Amino acid sequence: MAHIIDFPQLPDWEDLEAMGRQELLRCLETVRERIARLDEEEPEDMESEAYDAWGDRHEELEDLADEIADRLEAWDD
Repeated sequence: MAHIIDFPQLPDWEDLEAMGRQELLRCLETVRERIARLDEEEPEDMESEAYDAWGDRHEELEDLADEIADRLEAWDD
């Protein structure tokens, strides 16, 4: 049975607005590393509760990565 990796809390959306460009870049790198590690732990049974939890966490991290990328684009404008 696969287990879900328990990561420390990432910043929430409001925290991103207060971050500088370098902080955002570091945060994006961390989120991408966590997505990669999570990919390694993908449960085999797509019908299991573990897979549902994994998918929710994966989607949350992808959404956060997208939000950080959007904030970085705003810095470049």
